[in-house]
This record gives sequence, C-alpha cells and structure tokens, in this order.
Amino acid sequence: MHLLTRDEYGGFSLVHFYEGSVPPYAILSHTWGQDDDEVSFSDITVYRGTLQNRLTRKPGYQKLQFCAEKAATHGLHHFWVDTCCINKQSDRELSEAINSMFRWYQRAARCYVYLSDFTLSDGWQKFAEARWFTRGWTLQELLAAKRADFYDSNEEHLGDKDSLAEWITSTTGIPRAALQGRPLSSFSVEERLSWAQHRQTKREEDGAYSLLGIFDVSMPLIYGEGRDKAYGRLLYEVESSGQTSKVYQRYSQYLPFTESPDLGKALGKAIDPTPETHTSMSTPQQPPGQEMVPSWDDDLKRYIQVHWSEQYQRHYRRHYVEGM
Repeated sequence: MHLLTRDEYGGFSLVHFYEGSVPPYAILSHTWGQDDDEVSFSDITVYRGTLQNRLTRKPGYQKLQFCAEKAATHGLHHFWVDTCCINKQSDRELSEAINSMFRWYQRAARCYVYLSDFTLSDGWQKFAEARWFTRGWTLQELLAAKRADFYDSNEEHLGDKDSLAEWITSTTGIPRAALQGRPLSSFSVEERLSWAQHRQTKREEDGAYSLLGIFDVSMPLIYGEGRDKAYGRLLYEVESSGQTSKVYQRYSQYLPFTESPDLGKALGKAIDPTPETHTSMSTPQQPPGQEMVPSWDDDLKRYIQVHWSEQYQRHYRRHYVEGM
C-alpha cells in the first residue's frame, strides 16, 4: 500500500508499506475531474524542482493539500488518495488495490469526503445533487469508512455521516443502520445491489468491481470484458461465497442501467430450470434452439423466458418483460 506524506521539497512523496506495518492514515473520498487535471502516481514519483511547480498548477493538487492539512489537524502524517497512490501501469498493483480498497477505507483513521460541486451557501437541498452521490466508487467509500467527515468545495466542514445520516439516507436510499456500521452481510443481496443501481462509473466494468468489498468477495480484473460479464462474474462469486443461491438467475433487475443483462449467457452457466421450463425443454415440440414459452417465477414475481445459447450450447434464463 502506498501512502502520501509531506516531503523535503514542501510537496508530497509516496511511501510503500507492507501489510501489518501500515501506520495510521487518513483517506480521501472525492470525484475525479479530467484525467489530466488529477495528480497521478507518475507525477508524484518523477517531479522535482520546476516540475513541482507545474504539478501544483493541476486542479487535483488542491485536493492533496486539503487532505494533508486535515490529516495534520488530526495528528496523522500519512494519507491516501486514489488518483496518485495506485500505480495503474501495473496490472498486479491495480488488481490488488481494487480488491483491497474497501478494507483500506475501513481501516483509515479518518475519511474526508470532498464535495467539489457543492457549497453550503447553495442550501441543503443542493447537497443531495452533489456528483459524489452519483458515482460508483464512492458507495463503498461511504459504507466502509468508520468515520466520514463531509466538506464542501470551500473546505467548510458540513458534518460527519452520523450527523448527516438523515440527509444521506434520503438521498441514497441506504438504511441508517448500514451507515452506522451494521454488517453489510445482514442486508440482502437485492438491497445491496439496489444501492448501486443508479450510480455510474467511467469504465463499465468498474460498476461491478466497485462492489467487491460490499459483497466481501475478490476476483481478477479483466478490463475489456464488458459490463455483463463483469457483473456475471461478480454475482457468481457472491453465489460461491454462500450468500445466496442461483444469484445469476435472480438479480439482473437490480443492476445499473435499464437494459437487463443476459447473465446466463455472460457466465456460460447452465441453469436449473423451473418445473414448467423443464417440461417444455424435454418435449419434442420444444427442441433446443427454440425459445420456451414464458413462465411465471414465484421467487422473482415476474415472467421469465428460457433461451438457447448457440455459443454455450445450453439453455439460459432471461427475465421476460415485454408484453407481460
């Protein structure tokens, strides 16, 4: 784990710590601007002298200063910011960071939430419109942090997630108990997925990857696999962990975006058919390659339809909505 600290040049340097030797640290929760506006891992590792002056002109540098100053007021000499504490050029380090990130926020002595598009003078009604509430990664940061202090763009303290719990709950739909540390495993898979349903990520696979800690599972990152396969693998890991059964059949309705993903096909997993579809699949009138008649699923409380996958040469189940 890389942490930032003040260096001899008056700027910042990165220090690497192995598990078990990590000192107390603060952590920043924020929304990214343009990539070129943020201070990167390479920026921190290569700047010196005149390069430092160029670095300080980046808009994202102000967030590093903000986090460092707040950490110092709480007696903390190290802090973590995702823009520059992960070497994203290393696939191994990126995968380790994303699979560890929930735990890193959980272990932080302080978490500072910086709302770059909200000021207190805007009025509390605008608080709920802050971009921070719409992003995928900030969900796990909110839930993982034991204490999260909110600041507006003028760095004015707004309160912590306990004092602001009523506003946060009304904005996000997340129960107050989850904000106050109740184990996330006590909330259903459906409910946890619903918390992320209207959030967005820059890369479509990150919608699934940002939920790893919320479901306490790990998996390799495969950027380029697409949204459906990423969510399919996530839900398969959730099922494998014993949190629920037949998860890839049941939960596509809770995933982000309006188009339900074809999780059965994405996973390439055979399904256990309902009695109705088992009968139709075994009759000569309904050979493989034809779509089955929609049938009612008591668990889902909706109609489903079974399709034949040419790619995987097996049937898979899809939620059936149109005309029902």
